[in-house]
Amino acid sequence: MDMFHCVFTIFFTYCTLLILKGTMLCVAVTFIFNMSYLLIGYFYTSTDTYDIIWTMPQCILALRLIGTAYDYYDGHQPHDKLSADSKKVALVKRPELLEIFGHSFFPAACLIGPQFPMKRYQEFVAGNYGKKDAPNCPPDSVDAAVKRFTLGVVYLAIFQVFGMFVSDEYLLTDQFQNLSFFRKMLLLGIWGRYTLYKYISCWLIAEGACILFGITYTGENEHGEAQWNGLENIKISIFENTTEFNHYIQSFNVNTNHWVAHYVYKRLKFLGNRQISQLAALLFLSVWHGLHSGYYVCFFFEFLVIHMERDIKSIVKSNAKLSQFFSSPKVQLPLQILLRVYTFVFMGWCLLPFSLLQFDRYWKAFRNVNCVGIILFGLWPVVYSPILRFALKGAKRD
Repeated sequence: MDMFHCVFTIFFTYCTLLILKGTMLCVAVTFIFNMSYLLIGYFYTSTDTYDIIWTMPQCILALRLIGTAYDYYDGHQPHDKLSADSKKVALVKRPELLEIFGHSFFPAACLIGPQFPMKRYQEFVAGNYGKKDAPNCPPDSVDAAVKRFTLGVVYLAIFQVFGMFVSDEYLLTDQFQNLSFFRKMLLLGIWGRYTLYKYISCWLIAEGACILFGITYTGENEHGEAQWNGLENIKISIFENTTEFNHYIQSFNVNTNHWVAHYVYKRLKFLGNRQISQLAALLFLSVWHGLHSGYYVCFFFEFLVIHMERDIKSIVKSNAKLSQFFSSPKVQLPLQILLRVYTFVFMGWCLLPFSLLQFDRYWKAFRNVNCVGIILFGLWPVVYSPILRFALKGAKRD
């Protein structure tokens, strides 16, 4: 019976496209209806833990249907006024009901993603993802699919091993609180990485299935090798070598981040304020995940972290001595190690509210690690940044 929710929202969205056509009203109705339906579902079904019920595929479906309405709207706008990304996915013709159902229930991507636009689905079904010398003959994707699937299994195994050393509940215990500060930071980093591996393993396995279907095909490289990164949801090399939190954004849940950037962040350009647009996009992500306060705290910390890192970069860039110091070859290795440790530990901090969800649980975890994130990120814009800028300004005068 839970399938009714998906079927009903798909049919409603199709009727909206049929009646209101490619108008902004169509986008607004589709957006409000699908997000409201999802939030009502969260309200009536959510518990104190992470729920794997009909709302999980419904949240994937909501973005897919809203994106289709946006693309249909873009298809009715002057072509020269569209962005490069919009031109690639704009829909001039309304998708048929069967197409919308096929796109929504694509077997390898309907439960946990990845997100992909209707245009890619249509091109895939039309057989456009073939070889250059044989357009109607798709490349063999088995080897690429098995490699991605195997990598997913490896990450799943690592996730299981890490879970033996530190768990959500362990972070709330007095035993954890009584550990030394440095040991707590180490375990917090391990916990954060192990928590992310849970999602990474699922995405890699799902991506392997998408590759096997052939929908991820993006053509051939300069060596004539088939490329299968069209729906890559995790960029492993960037993720495993992060030195700043922006690297996590670039590498983790790539397709959802691209969806939010394309359909939310860039659509708010008229506000004329980058930070307001970013806050609105993060607020949307929070609401999309659910009603638990932990989601909102987590994404607010993301905003603070990104703001801090941008602020530090601007400070270093504006000071010749600092720029020269940090560009010195002697400093590069220690700096890279320090930044790797920083991202490793504090990603764990930022994930605490996302995983623990309830205020009393993640606040206890915050206190168990001495509120290091609040001290660093929360005080940066009001204490550290003004002091640092004032000190550098005074040193420059001297």
